[in-house]
Amino acid sequence: MKTLTWIVRIVASVILLQTLFFKFTGADESVYIFTTLGMEPYGRIGSGIAELIAVILILIPRTTLLGALMSCGVMIGAIFSHLFVLGIEVQNDGGTLFILAIITFLCCAFLVFQNKNKISDLLKFKL
Repeated sequence: MKTLTWIVRIVASVILLQTLFFKFTGADESVYIFTTLGMEPYGRIGSGIAELIAVILILIPRTTLLGALMSCGVMIGAIFSHLFVLGIEVQNDGGTLFILAIITFLCCAFLVFQNKNKISDLLKFKL
């Protein structure tokens, strides 16, 4: 099970990291997406920063739950944007971005489920 967990962590992280390049370099497709959503450039850069933080948290076993929850939230936003504003296919990508968002969401949902016993620890404040 430990191997499967690392595979899922790596799949989600690789997908998130490869999209960061396009967001942070202002690639035409990223600019188009966030312009269409009315969130260019702040939404593009902000979501990129959130995804970078999520990747770091996912790869650290102690913080995997927090990173996975964060990534699930970002991916729900991406999936809903595709379903209700952008469409499944963006600039003739064949639905690739939508499929990657679903794969990332499913990987992170798996990580959340696997770490569900730690959710109560997130709610405890230690001063």
